[in-house]
Amino acid sequence: LDEFFMVRVAGLKRRIATGLAVPSAAGLNPVEQLEQIKEYAQQLQQRHARVFAEQIRPELAYEHIHVVRWDELEDAAQQRLTGMFKEKVFPILTPLAVDPAHPFPYISGLSLNLAVIVRNPVSDKELFARLKVPDQLPRMISVDGPRAGSVPGRTARFIPLEEVIAVHLDLLFQGMEVLEHHSFRVTRNEDLEVEEDDAENLLQALEKELLRRRFGPPVRLEVTTDINPSVRDLLVRELGVEESEVYALPAPLDLRGLNAISSIDRPDLHYPKHLAHTSRYLNESETSKAANVFPAMRRRDILLHHPYDSFPTSVQAFLEQAGADPKVQAIKQTLYRTSGDSPIVDALIDAAEAGKQVLALVEIKARFDEQANIDWARKVEQAGVHVVYGIVGLKTHCKLSLVVRQEGDRLRRYSHIGTGNYHPRTARYYEDLGLLTADDQAGEDLSKLFNQPSGYAPRPTFRRLLVAPRSVRSGLIDRIEKEIANRKAGLSARVIIKVNSMVDEAIIDSLYRASQAGVQVDVIVRGICAVRPGVPGLSDNTRVRSILGRFLEHPRVFAFANAGDPAVFIGSADMMHRNLDRRVEALVQLSNREDIA
Repeated sequence: LDEFFMVRVAGLKRRIATGLAVPSAAGLNPVEQLEQIKEYAQQLQQRHARVFAEQIRPELAYEHIHVVRWDELEDAAQQRLTGMFKEKVFPILTPLAVDPAHPFPYISGLSLNLAVIVRNPVSDKELFARLKVPDQLPRMISVDGPRAGSVPGRTARFIPLEEVIAVHLDLLFQGMEVLEHHSFRVTRNEDLEVEEDDAENLLQALEKELLRRRFGPPVRLEVTTDINPSVRDLLVRELGVEESEVYALPAPLDLRGLNAISSIDRPDLHYPKHLAHTSRYLNESETSKAANVFPAMRRRDILLHHPYDSFPTSVQAFLEQAGADPKVQAIKQTLYRTSGDSPIVDALIDAAEAGKQVLALVEIKARFDEQANIDWARKVEQAGVHVVYGIVGLKTHCKLSLVVRQEGDRLRRYSHIGTGNYHPRTARYYEDLGLLTADDQAGEDLSKLFNQPSGYAPRPTFRRLLVAPRSVRSGLIDRIEKEIANRKAGLSARVIIKVNSMVDEAIIDSLYRASQAGVQVDVIVRGICAVRPGVPGLSDNTRVRSILGRFLEHPRVFAFANAGDPAVFIGSADMMHRNLDRRVEALVQLSNREDIA
């Protein structure tokens, strides 16, 4: 929800202010959209708070894990926390007063703050001060020590950091009388605006925009329900938010801090440990070690299903072995999100230092990962990797690897096309699909695709790939229309689509046409979905489902019955305008019958 406000709501407000906003597909004008968003967001945040108070908190208490208040603690515990505060918290804090000589301070986005009212005992004048809760410290402080929650049946108590700070405000405002304090949190516009066509250097333009993003206008103010109305009015006035953008919630605000509790070493309260295995097509016998990937890929296409299939012994091993193999001549890689200490990045550096031609197609506009991508892109460039920052006007979102290897008197291409990022950590809890293939058509398609952003290659035609912004939408609609024709001819017809978002009108209209023709349409969507199932005469044969489980559902799959000869595509594209019109996306058709069955 934070990101929704920082990007979607902020973008809508900006378009309203500039007069560029247009009615939504539902016919709502921009102001009506904003009002409905505020109404439903209020309900959602209130429900969120109730779930914590009425379900999560009592169930934690049943397991002897408690979120407590200061006045619920015995003297010994209070003394321990006071010592901790003086040693580890007090030196970090910086109270900022507001008076004629000190204007209202800048409040950083998503930071948790205390609004403090103090009185000067000499002049009897009341003053406002803001105190930021340090985000470099744990939000939930363990009262009984770090190991207290690790033993079933033993009590573990946690207290919010802001409450510990609040009871020691007299140490920060010595000589003043502390009258009251309230928590609040601000969300700012953090959407980036880079005029790529006018930017001589996209990297420099983006870095300037990242500096500006910190100071975007507020789009939401969260306060506690017990806040003094006069303090609330002061925050609204000084921050420049509208009353409808204020969300009053029970304390504690920003429940992301509960991560400290979720990390307690209590195996009985966690999912059983998940152990990924090496794909049976990579290893003939079950082992945790990576096999020699290239011979396995020559034998057959290998469909990977993460996190069940191990990322380190498949995709990571593919790139590491390519970097170390003296027969490998070139490696080409797209990187949308990864970690700075990623073994993928290390493999590219090793390959470049070994004298191989290495191309990294880095998307520096990956939202909220821009600075990290810039930093490690410079790191690999210094190691000799050729770094390309995509195509002007388009985000490069496809997940592709291409390895070119000398085998006898020919060069052979080995490819990986996936639905998820080359990020070893998220590969442990994102459900994604990937295809390792030595197929010549796929390799040729990837070569053409990599030559687009890295040079001035003409528009290519692809044989095994559908590539946005040119052919993903039209290719999928053609497939859906074919299912309609098959149904009318009495042949097997069905459409199954699994994506993160489904809002593209042209795709949705084609699915409605299929449903009206009697084709069974199944849509599995993790996030936003504009398909309305079960509408008489429109979508009687359409079902929409969302799967919520242990792993985050992230793959994009498009399956068609195709008159008994099933056709299945996997890839990076969601059914949204941004993916189909403003991003480079790729879908690959699976060829092995046993992968499709």
